[in-house]
Amino acid sequence: MPAYYLLTFAISWGGIAAIQGVGPVPMAVAVTAGPLGPAAACVLLTWLLHGKAGLRQLGIRLRTWPAGARWYAVALLAGPVVMAATAAAVTWAFPGFYPGFATPGELAFIVLAGVVVGIAVGSLEELGWTGFALPQLRRRYGVLATGLIMGMLWGAWHYPMFAGSADPSGAVPAALVVAVYLFAWLPPYRVLMVWVYDHTRSLPLAMMMHAPLSAAAFVLSFMAASGTGSGLALLVPPLAWGAAFWAIAAVVLLVRAARPPRKGTLAGTPQAMPDGNSPM
Repeated sequence: MPAYYLLTFAISWGGIAAIQGVGPVPMAVAVTAGPLGPAAACVLLTWLLHGKAGLRQLGIRLRTWPAGARWYAVALLAGPVVMAATAAAVTWAFPGFYPGFATPGELAFIVLAGVVVGIAVGSLEELGWTGFALPQLRRRYGVLATGLIMGMLWGAWHYPMFAGSADPSGAVPAALVVAVYLFAWLPPYRVLMVWVYDHTRSLPLAMMMHAPLSAAAFVLSFMAASGTGSGLALLVPPLAWGAAFWAIAAVVLLVRAARPPRKGTLAGTPQAMPDGNSPM
């Protein structure tokens, strides 16, 4: 498992550095180079550890869609609903933070770009995060611990994308702004993603759950680009996302704890994650 994350960070951060050089990286560059790391590390390590049979098994998992309608609803709506509600609340509390766009055409273009980015980012990242890392961790840990470990590493992996984040007024230290955007909301959302995968075993569904989150974050980043918000207002969106995702995760985990284990499985054991991969 450490080998996977080391390789992922090396490919992603190395690719970004090679394109942009040392320093803050624009979103366009990060979106282009960053998500290749998790996908490339997954394919390479699967081939090295399991050969062609492992790659065939990965291909089979990419075509696995066994999930009821409720799981598609959770995957597609959890992120966008929370982020849209937060955007509305922030707009009310901090007028001008999300100034919108000059024309409907401009808005449509940004939304379309966000959808394309979300699909690409979600597919590439989850090929690695869920396709390789999650089964290894889930064999050893429960849903919460697996989600927290993955979420913290997932947040740290995003550092080059947010390294240039700062408060224009200088009231909030840049390090605090970056830390909030990396760790306030990504870990709880990853806990929810682990929970969904635990019930569906669907790698494409994990990609679908990641895609709208990235799309919404992409659109909101453009909407706030020319906003007047600064200071603590900058921290409100990610903190609100985190609070909402943690609240949902808490309910999920409490309900899960109150129910008996599913027949034939034990959380955290190899039987619970029959993905055809062996732990590293």
